Amino acid sequence: MRGDTLNECADAILSESPVSPEAGDCLGTSREGRPIRAFRLGSGPVRVSLVGGCHADEPVGPRLLARLVTFLGSLEADHTLLRDYQWWIVPHINPDGRERNRGWQGEDGLVSPSDVYDPVRYLSGAVRELPGDDLEFGFPSVGEELEVRPEARAVYEWWRSGEAPFHLHATLHGIAFAGGPWFLLEPAWLDRVEHVKRCCSAETHRLGYVLHDVDRGGEKGFHRIERGFCTRPNSVAMRDYFLALNDRSTASRFRPSSMEAIRSLGGDPLTVVSEMPLFITPGVGEDPGPPDRTAERWKERRARWQMALADARALSPEERERTSAEIRASGLTPMPIPDQMRLQWRLVSSAVEQVVLEIKRARPRPRRERS
Repeated sequence: MRGDTLNECADAILSESPVSPEAGDCLGTSREGRPIRAFRLGSGPVRVSLVGGCHADEPVGPRLLARLVTFLGSLEADHTLLRDYQWWIVPHINPDGRERNRGWQGEDGLVSPSDVYDPVRYLSGAVRELPGDDLEFGFPSVGEELEVRPEARAVYEWWRSGEAPFHLHATLHGIAFAGGPWFLLEPAWLDRVEHVKRCCSAETHRLGYVLHDVDRGGEKGFHRIERGFCTRPNSVAMRDYFLALNDRSTASRFRPSSMEAIRSLGGDPLTVVSEMPLFITPGVGEDPGPPDRTAERWKERRARWQMALADARALSPEERERTSAEIRASGLTPMPIPDQMRLQWRLVSSAVEQVVLEIKRARPRPRRERS
């Protein structure tokens, strides 16, 4: 059953093959000349923007969106998901980063319930851009002429080509190591996201996971809402954080995030961010801190493992195998890719439902005629 409601579509979406990398509109090219592909599907009044791959070491968002495009493209034009919504989808905004991470991510084929990423391959091969190259915090401001990465410029100009503001923007991220799924929400909507929180909490628990919890005390814009939920970060708070460390060079590299950029185009869009763990770290979030001592111990272990794996020339095959065995026996639990995608879709679908609820609430009620 393909499903007529947003939440009922999860099985159908996950069963689809990913859309061809050559399909879609070419918005421009990356710094290395790879095409930036985008899809606009549906003709409805509710405008939804979805982006994956801003951080190329977070592959599950692009995997979901590549299937969502195939699913939506298979529907009849009068299907409610195309009649009621416009879907503006960039499955992978960072094709250069995707190539650098292909060694541990592998090919994006059909997924089975047991599909996971390997922690040794991740720690050996993950590549992430530093501030200044970070696409999530690399978008232009309205009227800004500063040079930004061509990927961000191309997507931003595509958004600007629309005739009206967006109602929702979701950027699908991952978090390499966490106690469980984590969801970041638009600060301006904190009194209007109860449906999102309820749905994401229920789906997390249905799948057998514990919500991640951390209290960063507002650092970089992360304000804890409740277990599993936090405000999304912002570029001003990011800059302030590094300025407080007297690191003016790093602070100067932060530009608006995709969330800030899309809100700058008008309206009052709900913005949300998924943070799905590739690997679940036992005990993290049981005491959210700050500081979370368990999270700090895991961080120290990962740094030691990563250093050992990076220094492969100095290690004998036996020593490298011992490090690999230690990682795999450490208690890290790879989170199945299908579960990550289901939770990302529940965030998107519940956010769309939340937006529709708010649109209905804002409509003036018809006056009753006196008899």
